[in-house]
Amino acid sequence: MTGGLGGQVAVVGYAHSAIERHVDRPLGAVAVDVARSAIADAGLTPDVVDGFVGSGLLPTAGAHAVHDGVSTVTAAWLAARVGAEPRYVAGFAGIGQIPGAVAMAVNAIVAGAADYVVVHRALHNPAGGYHDNPATTVSGPQQWTVPQGYAGPMSMIALPYNEYLRRYGADEEAMAAVVVEARRNGAELPWSYWYQRPLTVEEYLAAPVVSSPVRRLDCDIPVDGVAAFVLTSAARARDLPHRPVYIAGYASSPPAVPRLPSHWPLDDIMSGGADTARRLWAETGIGPADVDLPQLYDGFSPFVYFWLEALGFCPVGEAHRFVQDGGIDSRTPTGLPVLSGGGALGNGRMHGIPQMLECYLQLSGRAGARRRAAAIGLACHSSPHYGGAVVYTSEPL
Repeated sequence: MTGGLGGQVAVVGYAHSAIERHVDRPLGAVAVDVARSAIADAGLTPDVVDGFVGSGLLPTAGAHAVHDGVSTVTAAWLAARVGAEPRYVAGFAGIGQIPGAVAMAVNAIVAGAADYVVVHRALHNPAGGYHDNPATTVSGPQQWTVPQGYAGPMSMIALPYNEYLRRYGADEEAMAAVVVEARRNGAELPWSYWYQRPLTVEEYLAAPVVSSPVRRLDCDIPVDGVAAFVLTSAARARDLPHRPVYIAGYASSPPAVPRLPSHWPLDDIMSGGADTARRLWAETGIGPADVDLPQLYDGFSPFVYFWLEALGFCPVGEAHRFVQDGGIDSRTPTGLPVLSGGGALGNGRMHGIPQMLECYLQLSGRAGARRRAAAIGLACHSSPHYGGAVVYTSEPL
């Protein structure tokens, strides 16, 4: 799925809740407040908003119940409670929830199905163990993996990360540069779970290993939080209070190679990622050298290596040296600011929201004291072979 848009659609407003481990009210109540705040931020009122798009995927596993408005918030649930009269409501159910939802909103606006669309993401952290599962039996493909202890996201990312370390002679300690950078930037954001809590290299290296070679601090922390953005046509955006940020194009990953559950070999990640990048650059007419604000997905820290190489920001097999040599240090003139918005490791498990938000804040000139000189941003989500990316610009291409 791709889209060469040239700036027909723009982001014109946003809102973000505080990110907490557990909120003290239903997630839906937070989402309604955030959506209304985003609409007001865009200089609009709910009655003119006629489109809602989201992804209601519950970000957990096991036996946690799914209750719309409590543990998840679908676009339909939100649309019925904001005070709008929508004529377009859709939920994205594929891979790469943020790029997919943005694509649906863009397509609706370009097609005339809606004029003003709210795109939201609501994340829930259930009480109890995050991956608690009372099941005592398994069937189907999982019968070949679960009895051996290979199940869930820890195994899923540990396998290709271990492949990477061994194939390219990488040192586990190099990953400290990724996690420390994310936490340093996230610590500057008042809404972040890690606000005013940066991390040292020593603290990272002392973190327990949860699935070798993945440390606990290589994983984003589960949280409750909501963010919403308002999108409209470039023509309408000119009449609204904030500088528009234009959507230049997007690409979602191709279907993954069929494997056993949670089996993500490194070669699958990189070949699928190369395909995603190739279509993204072809659709937008730009390349990695043109992007001055790349925001790479980091739900698990090894994803930063994979995205750096798949997108062409450094040669394959060199990401570990690149980050260790200061290649992503956003405080230096030559460092790529791939985690300047803190990412998931510096905010909490907000599933691609930090990447999209940083592109919007920086390109619209709304980042305050953190403002960077940037004209083209890139927001990634999930894995290069199982996610997607959106290109944003300060001016139409």
